[in-house]
Amino acid sequence: MNPTRKRRLWMAILVLMAASIGGSLILWALQSNVTYLHSPTDVATGKVPEDARFRLGGIVSEGSVTRQPGSLEVSFVITDRFHDFPVMYDGILPDMFEEATSVIATGRIQDGRLVADQILAKHDENYMPMEVADAIAAAKAKQAAGAPAGAIPTPAAGGTY
Repeated sequence: MNPTRKRRLWMAILVLMAASIGGSLILWALQSNVTYLHSPTDVATGKVPEDARFRLGGIVSEGSVTRQPGSLEVSFVITDRFHDFPVMYDGILPDMFEEATSVIATGRIQDGRLVADQILAKHDENYMPMEVADAIAAAKAKQAAGAPAGAIPTPAAGGTY
């Protein structure tokens, strides 16, 4: 092999190695910033790693909102109507946050509850995040599959509760 071809081969190998290292670093950086949306049923069945940061979507359970006097700390329960999961948030809640509305809480599990660092509330009376509606529909389908023979099937999700 002549010296020019040898030099070109080494240059091509170095470029491929640099590109693969750069691509690996980009994928690693993007993967560490991903937060997945889960329902309370997913959390209850153990599909969420305990050390992972994730989004919990569902409906604020009626009568579950409690505020600590003299602070911004709020505790409430998010439900998908099949499982409940407690949430603690220390901050200013969105204006449209109220019981029986759809929310998405982002945070980590600590001491058996989600310690949220961000709360998103629905934007109007007909809104439910698509992922939450899909999770509720899947839970209803799973429940209907295990229901007794004479059970009345429930309508598909897509509206609010």
